[in-house]
Amino acid sequence: MEQEIDVDQVSTGGADFGGERLDATAGQGLIGPLLGRFDGVKKIAVLRGGGLGDLMFAVPAMQSLAAAYPEATITLLGAPLHAALLGGRPGPVDRVEVLPFAEGVRPGPEDPAAVEEFLARMREERFDLAVQLHGGGRFSNPFLLQLEARHTVGTRTEDAAALERTIPYLYYQHEVLRALEVVGLAGAAPVALQPQLTVLPEEETAAAGLLDAGRPSLVTIHPGASDQRRQWPPSYFAQVAAWAAQDGCQVLLVGGSEDVDLADNVVAQAQELMHDAGSIRSVAGRLGLGELAALLRASDVMLGNDSGPRHLAQAVGTPTVGIYWAGNLIMAGALGRTVHRVHMSWMTHCPVCGSDVTQVGWTAERCEHEFPLTEQIRPEDVYSDVRQLRATSLLLRGK
Repeated sequence: MEQEIDVDQVSTGGADFGGERLDATAGQGLIGPLLGRFDGVKKIAVLRGGGLGDLMFAVPAMQSLAAAYPEATITLLGAPLHAALLGGRPGPVDRVEVLPFAEGVRPGPEDPAAVEEFLARMREERFDLAVQLHGGGRFSNPFLLQLEARHTVGTRTEDAAALERTIPYLYYQHEVLRALEVVGLAGAAPVALQPQLTVLPEEETAAAGLLDAGRPSLVTIHPGASDQRRQWPPSYFAQVAAWAAQDGCQVLLVGGSEDVDLADNVVAQAQELMHDAGSIRSVAGRLGLGELAALLRASDVMLGNDSGPRHLAQAVGTPTVGIYWAGNLIMAGALGRTVHRVHMSWMTHCPVCGSDVTQVGWTAERCEHEFPLTEQIRPEDVYSDVRQLRATSLLLRGK
């Protein structure tokens, strides 16, 4: 007989299950407790702003919500790039509502009137369930509560407003697993452990124009990252690009408009190493998100820092080699190793002032020094994995 546990009589480490009673098997084989589903859920709102990688982290959780509540619509409260990528694309999200600029929710010039207009419009939706996947909740929980949904679930730091059901927000947890643990509070069991994104035929057609028929193997490289400390040195990317070109690959540097100068720098250094201007070039800043997804899908291997394009490559099914500081790997690394490889730096202290770089966010302020956390990762080790995964990719794709 299954034993019921009264959560008021046990320590849950800061979790609040809203009075839900657990049985002794709750959580077995899952990320965390799988609580009962809410009744009558027809409309679900998911709060997840941020960048491309942040969206990818939330996709498996939204897929799980869609499976648990098949009659419900899912509205993502997200960023403009989320709307641009998901619009008209099959998946768990029915529509994206772009968040207003608001502290801790979407950075930018705040307009209180615009925030209130957005919240009033969302209240008119009468959401049955609102899910907070946007950090520790100091700002996002009060924002979510103003939607006035019938039920709320999410993460919570000690200083954040309470939701109906919460789990504690502790920094070092993989973001995909954290989001899956949150939706488990709403009775949504995991149906996927990594994001999946469908590339549209028109996007494949657009990307095909970038491919070099004389070099049928494509390696894409994204040298940027939102945090400069996570960026592998450009000269290291250049060396890997040169080796790939020497092995007969086409090499394309990708990224957003903020990566154009960095990508051009890598291309210039790589071309000097191999004296061949045609096989290595940059398309950074020239592609829409859909075209980028298609180009990554067409690639045999994608090499990048811990950044949105690497997560997107994984989501469209392309083998990846990721460059990580160890702390970022815990948060965002690919889970498998058959078609994804990771290279880690174990640096724990600033080389200038000795500050402990493993203490993050509210735990300790970041020191003022800028330095690459990943400099100790060797190009020859990275290219070894690029070569292995390129061969694997060619076999998987029948080339």
